[in-house]
Amino acid sequence: MSKYIFVTGGVSSSLGKGIIAASLAKLLQARGLKVAIQKFDPYINIDPGTMNPYEHGECFVTEDGAETDLDLGHYERFLNTPTSKANNVTTGMIYQSVIDKERNGFFLGKTVQVIPHITDEIKNRMQILGKSNDFEIIITEIGGTVGDIESLPFVEAMRQLEWELPEGDVIVVHLTLVPYLKSAGELKTKPTQHSVKTLLQTGVHPNIIVCRTEEELTNDVRIKIASFCNVKIEAVIEARDAKSIYEVPLNMLDEKLDIICLQKLGISNYQNPDLDKWKQFLYQIHNPNLIIKIGLIGKYVELQDAYKSILESFVHAGAALGTRVEVVSIHSEKITESNVAQACKDLHGVLIAPGFGERGIDGKIAVAKYVRENHVPFLGICLGMQVAVIEFARNVLGLKQAHSTEMDKITPDPIIDLMEEQKSIVMKGGSMRKGAFITQILNPSLAFDIYQSESISERHRHRYEFNNAYLKRIEEKGMLASGRDSKTNLVEIIEIKNHPFYIGVQYHPELKSTVENPSKLFLGFIKACGIKKNIDKDKSLE
Repeated sequence: MSKYIFVTGGVSSSLGKGIIAASLAKLLQARGLKVAIQKFDPYINIDPGTMNPYEHGECFVTEDGAETDLDLGHYERFLNTPTSKANNVTTGMIYQSVIDKERNGFFLGKTVQVIPHITDEIKNRMQILGKSNDFEIIITEIGGTVGDIESLPFVEAMRQLEWELPEGDVIVVHLTLVPYLKSAGELKTKPTQHSVKTLLQTGVHPNIIVCRTEEELTNDVRIKIASFCNVKIEAVIEARDAKSIYEVPLNMLDEKLDIICLQKLGISNYQNPDLDKWKQFLYQIHNPNLIIKIGLIGKYVELQDAYKSILESFVHAGAALGTRVEVVSIHSEKITESNVAQACKDLHGVLIAPGFGERGIDGKIAVAKYVRENHVPFLGICLGMQVAVIEFARNVLGLKQAHSTEMDKITPDPIIDLMEEQKSIVMKGGSMRKGAFITQILNPSLAFDIYQSESISERHRHRYEFNNAYLKRIEEKGMLASGRDSKTNLVEIIEIKNHPFYIGVQYHPELKSTVENPSKLFLGFIKACGIKKNIDKDKSLE
């Protein structure tokens, strides 16, 4: 039977529970164990699909089309293993399921309550992956912080599960903050003590305490935390701030977090960790042979988490090529025809990011025109591809009012239009075209050169698509539809001939990029940007 590790947090949000959970999972995986990670979020939304990126950051999409928390992206990037809808559960899902059962008479007239009905549903969801017999250890991250009202049912379910399962099958890792007060010149343990006290009041005793800190935990500080929180001193783990999130697994290895967990779970059959590839990846991150600048054009650039998978894809592909990608975030609302040249003048490439809605669309169109005319390497993702098509239709085909019906419902030239099956949909939540679909690629084409395959699978999340009524006209003018959906014939990839690198994709290649398998599209893009930098350098020397 699977064993369970729960990761909770206290004191403050955004301490990095997801990174700690993913790092621990990576170490256990490197020791030869089969590990899965899941996230339980306390918000009442069914999923983050309808949330503003400013509210929740990126919405990560799984192979089976689930719209999930961005931490699932960390899980996949660290473990190189795809997640699914079973890996992310919200309060909204739990209550919806229980209410549906009540409406169908499942409870036989009983009064439906938080305990036991809500907590029973939570426990069932917590054990789904464990009951599949595919994993030896299930790591469950509990969203929010201990003491939040909305998190209480999850913590109670965790307490019950620890009592119900055999002793030693469940352990709790609690992440807290140990702040450093410069004025006093010392680390303060009181927030951690209060956090653990709050957890104890729920009936849950942490087995391991991970301390997020800016400074080194002295032995005296460790002893103090251990004694006041009633854990062994070796179970007090230091989690210092790191230059890169990918250093955290090695830091946790030094702290023996994985060994302590295995001991407490009674697991002795494990191997020495094989982390050679991971260490090589880190070496390449910190010792690049080339540095390039790529402009990220979007409308949520104030919040890095809004484009988390894109930023990490640059890290993965850059490290594989010995290149450091310096991402220059540019707000699309601030770009106009008059300042676009100035905004893009020092860039070696431009990525127009995905998004929804009219805000900032004119700036994206201006950038697409500039990079097309000035032979700057370009990658457009989802809306970024659509923007490239709109710009091409306006300035090459001469269709000056061409637009997407998402932004202009009465445009005379709807070159981007709502998919036919989307037109009758009223409830927007969870109804987009989502998940993995097969794309057929033309050979020869730039897309084929990148993927070296005539058939690929990539993940999607959109409602609007290229209008095939305009396909013949754009191809006659030099824009090639080099990738089509294998079943619907929808255009998935566009590219421009006689350009160093100009490609747009309807799907999201960033969602499948991992440390061990960087996105091929990002690899091709970064290579082209490196060539652009060398060309610019040679010109400056003439």
